Amino acid sequence: MLRVAVIGSGPSGVYTAQSLIEQETVPDIEIYVLDRLPCPYGLVRYGVAPDHEKIKSLQNNLRTVLEHPRVHFVGNVEAGAPGLGVEELREIFDAVVFCVGAATDRHLGIPGEDLPGSHPATDFVAWYSAHPDAAATRFALTARSAVVIGVGNVAVDVTRMLSRAAAELAATDMPHGPLGALADSRVEDVWMVGRRGPSQAKFTTKELRELGSLPGTEVLVRPEELALDPAYRDPAGLPAVARRNVEVLRGWAEQPAGGAPVGRRRRIHLRFFLRPVEILGDAGGVRAVRFERTAPDGSGGVAGTGRFEEIEGQLVLRSVGYRGTPQPGLPFDEATGTVPHSAGRVLREGVPLPGVYVAGWIKRGPTGVIGTNRPCAKETARSLLADAAASAGRATAGDPVAALARAGQRPVLWPGWLAIEAAEAAWGQGLGRGTVKLPDWEGLLEAARAAT
Repeated sequence: MLRVAVIGSGPSGVYTAQSLIEQETVPDIEIYVLDRLPCPYGLVRYGVAPDHEKIKSLQNNLRTVLEHPRVHFVGNVEAGAPGLGVEELREIFDAVVFCVGAATDRHLGIPGEDLPGSHPATDFVAWYSAHPDAAATRFALTARSAVVIGVGNVAVDVTRMLSRAAAELAATDMPHGPLGALADSRVEDVWMVGRRGPSQAKFTTKELRELGSLPGTEVLVRPEELALDPAYRDPAGLPAVARRNVEVLRGWAEQPAGGAPVGRRRRIHLRFFLRPVEILGDAGGVRAVRFERTAPDGSGGVAGTGRFEEIEGQLVLRSVGYRGTPQPGLPFDEATGTVPHSAGRVLREGVPLPGVYVAGWIKRGPTGVIGTNRPCAKETARSLLADAAASAGRATAGDPVAALARAGQRPVLWPGWLAIEAAEAAWGQGLGRGTVKLPDWEGLLEAARAAT
């Protein structure tokens, strides 16, 4: 028998498990999908915005894999904790695949970045998504103006959440605390700012268009900023997504002036060619962001012009990308934020570590969409299966779940997760809503214990 641990139950982990069970070369294989959280699905549960129900429905596909008889979900297990490093995992499992994503935000590296009121956008996402690590986080949303630095899909998500009426979110699984904070929000202006032009923005057209469909919200774009982009005048040569993005922005820029229509409560300002150079404020909080105007440098990048502008904001959300973090016992490339590998095989000084693999963002960096994880996972699975003859039968610790418990972990198995689901459905029903996520570790683990 070949026992494989997959570390992480998000898309890359589940797709890796799926690739392993669907192959026919090693029929005697058991997959244990380990996660630090007692809940599966990774960023599909804790990163997809609550109003994106179609994307969140991907959980149903992931669920099918995790319910396979040869796949075992084991939550509340922290790989890398004392007593559960790579060597200890290799005593329990014949092979280990790390699918741990990119856990931290990139930093801007500018003065004032750590002032009160300046946050990574992912902290805001974790808060409204009920990630248990964010249970103590509070966003009072007393700001009149919020500045979102970045023009990717996460930036669009947080901009939309700041602008959407709370009543529209009541039907989602958003926890009650953030829902109440959004209902009391005083935010009137949200500025989403990118250092490059509209043709280089990383958001998708579907996400962008959603901003224009929010009830009571006006989207404002400055034609003179769009015109700075050489591709704006003739977008025909752009990739399809960038071309559609430019067309949407052109439509907003060309809409007749005349002020916000009656009944509009909020304004979204999309700004381009502005590079943040300092977050201004004091111990009491942020008050503005200072930007330098940039211009195309002729080589696909931008250069500073020496002209500056301040945008008022009492809340700053920084959304400039993710970065992988070192994993205990694994080599790590600081420059790329990834684990060195060859076709998924982890390399230490160019030599493969026997039985140790990577897939997902920790393997290739934070690139692509959810579906990009499929071919990435398949490549790693092929490498693992090619090595199966050398790996099978190596583990000596007996039953993996019992071995994890002996290592000091308190595993939550699939019935525990089903108990959490039931508790969330019951809580939502008691609030007069649909399913509502439990937002803290204590509540999740208490619900899971009901299964035993």
